[in-house]
This record gives sequence, C-alpha cells and structure tokens, in this order.
Amino acid sequence: MAAFPDIEKIRYEGPESRNPLAFRWYNEAEEVEGKTMKEHLRFSVVYWHTFRGTGSDPFGAATMVRPWDDGSDSVENAQNRVRAAFELIEKLGAPYYAFHDRDVAPEGATLAETNKNLDAVAKVLKEEQERTGVKLLWGTANLFSNPRYMHGAATSCNADAFAFAASQVKKCLEVTKELGGVNYVFWGGREGYQNLYNTDMKRELDHLGRFLHMAVDYAKEIGFTGQFLIEPKPKEPTKHQYDSDAAACLNFLRAYDLLDHFKLNLETNHATLAGHEMMHELEYAGMQGALGSIDANTGDLLLGWDTDQFPTNFYLTAQSMSVILKYGGLAPGGVNFDAKLRRESFEPVDLFHAHIGGMDAFARGLKIAAAMRKDGALDDFVKQRYASWDGGIGKEVESGKADFNTLEKYMLDKGEIAPNQSGRQEMLENIVNWYL
Repeated sequence: MAAFPDIEKIRYEGPESRNPLAFRWYNEAEEVEGKTMKEHLRFSVVYWHTFRGTGSDPFGAATMVRPWDDGSDSVENAQNRVRAAFELIEKLGAPYYAFHDRDVAPEGATLAETNKNLDAVAKVLKEEQERTGVKLLWGTANLFSNPRYMHGAATSCNADAFAFAASQVKKCLEVTKELGGVNYVFWGGREGYQNLYNTDMKRELDHLGRFLHMAVDYAKEIGFTGQFLIEPKPKEPTKHQYDSDAAACLNFLRAYDLLDHFKLNLETNHATLAGHEMMHELEYAGMQGALGSIDANTGDLLLGWDTDQFPTNFYLTAQSMSVILKYGGLAPGGVNFDAKLRRESFEPVDLFHAHIGGMDAFARGLKIAAAMRKDGALDDFVKQRYASWDGGIGKEVESGKADFNTLEKYMLDKGEIAPNQSGRQEMLENIVNWYL
C-alpha cells in the first residue's frame, strides 16, 4: 500500500510555476559549470528526522501523522517504514539517503539481537535501493541515545561503553559497505564534557583518537573504501563537544595522525552554534582539503539551540555553493537534508513541501554562485586587494626569502607603508544582491 497515494513524482515546472508540489529551480538535468544539477548537489534525504521524527518536544507530545507507522519497535514496522521512505525519496527524485543504525532498526535485548534486527531491515533497504536506484550517501552509528552512553562512547570513562560503541560501529560499517554507502560519518553526540572537575580531557581525546584508528583499520580489513567524515558541533548535548568546529576537528585529526583518512561533514546550524557563518566553516575546511559533505539546514537566530530547519534562504545557499564550487564540489559527499518539519507541520504532504523548498533553494544558490563566478564579481576584487603580495616585498615574504632583518631594512629605507585601500564591503554586498 502506498504511503503517499495522492502525490505524483515531483517535476520541474520552472520559476513561473505556482504549483507547491513542483520544482521551480531544481532541474536535475540542467548543466551548470559543465555538470548537471543532480551531479553538483547530490541531494540526500535523512532517515532520522524525516521518518523517525515525531514532533515531540520538551513541552509537548508527538504531533506527526504517519499512517504507515504503527508506532511499535517491531522489525516488521521498521521494514514497512523503509518502503514508505523510499516512496518519498523516489517521488522527490533525490539520488541518496542517509541513516543512523538505530533510525532504521530497533535495538534488541542483546548486541546479537540488535545486529540481527539491523540485518533484517538492511535486507529491505537493499531491495528498495535496487528497485528505485536510490543510493546510500552515508551510514553512521547512534552512539548517544542509549543510557549506556551517558558519559560518552569513544570518550567514556567506562571502558565497557567504549567496547560496546566499537562493536556498534563495526556492525554499522559492515552494513554501510553492504548497502554501497559512499561515506561513513562520525558525529560525537556525547563526545565532550559537562564539567572539567570530573574529566580527564587528555585521556578522553587519546581514546577518541585510538577509536578512530580502529575504525580506519577495520575499514581496510573489510574493504570499505568510502570516505570517513567527522561532523563538527560545539555544544548540545554536552556543554563542550570535542568536535566543536572545523578548526578544532582538523587540529584533532592532525594531532592524532588521522588527517589522511577523514574529511568534514559541515552543518549550517552547527556553524551558527559555534559562532560562525556556514561560509566560514566551508572555507576553512576547503582551504585545507578537508571539505567532504554538508548537512543542509538552518537555525533560527532568535532561538539558541539546534532547530534544524529546512533551508530556504537564497543568500545562505548562494554563499555555500560559491565556496563548494571554488573547491571542486562535494563528491563523494552531498547535500544532506538534516532538517525536520516544524511541530505544527504534521501532515505527510508537509514532508514534500519541506524538501522541495530545500532542493529549490540549493538549486537557486548554485545558479547564483555560478553566475558570480563566471563574471568574476568577487574574485577580481579579492585578487586586486592582495596585489601587494604578487611582487616586491610581499612576494619575497611568501617565497620564504625575507626575514625580520630584511623586513626591517625595507621599512627603514621606505619610511612608511603604502596607503591602505578601502575594503568596499558595502559595494560587494550590493554586487551580490545583483545576482539575487
């Protein structure tokens, strides 16, 4: 039985369309900078918010109407949920999906039973992938929901929790490989601390480094060749997450000799919580060759937590895509809608409205970014702004030929610096508006 019987496949109808169940900007076959939109954006639907979100919050019970879900933790219900999920993904035309292990399959009374449940659901996931052609962008293990992880997983003070987490990741890696996943994500849901009075930070970070090396070794053992990704977040649920932002993650990876094995999966709402714009996080990762994938969402700046709203702001998506294009794209990563409906948007059709809006916003952002790049709207200004480094004393510094002695002599002879030039921020912001 169809989960969305009244909804046809979502089609591209163009910017003039007023059909709320059609794309206005996302034309998957349209070419931008030599690749189709589908190839550039690599959209992925998430399993956790989209098919496990209930609409509950600390102030109220679940609101979501999901006729295909009987509300039980049975394997049969989990398998039925898979079929509903793939119906939505297929009708949206999204090429990928992503999941946590506990999203798709219920936990059992023992690790063996839990693994058996995951295998049973993975069988249906594979059947649906083969039926629809939808692929797995990435898998990941939920190492934060169960009370056993109250002190963390790889950073827990309880060695047994570390061992259980390793067992869980081992199984999830096996399933991700079996399903053809092209990435595997580590998000340290509780890898951090609430209070330093009871925390040995160095020991915890050493354990996290060891855990990730074990994952790298096991991936080689089973022949998993997908990209490993780490997702930064500064806080929630702990006061301080060890993977707090792109800079912290890359510093950790260098310190523990893991940089060759990992890239970053960046999320807009997490960037905001870290006090950064998404453009900053993308640029920081990109300039160091560590831009892997993105979770496409946004926060509400009037609320101080991770609201995970669908992205609809063309400024945000244009800024994001300008950096992504600059660094050659996201593949094998993608644009993953780690976003949830508002509690008040409880009907099944709202899932389509939300994803259509997000896909259109990124398609529009892609076109805006490509147009600015074609015209050199910002690049030419930046190049000219740094022209003093292309010759003379600037070039000597960059080439390593200058030292403090030569720089002192240069300034003693010259007397004063060349006049500074205006940064023209307001003009550049106006220019960006031309393309919107």
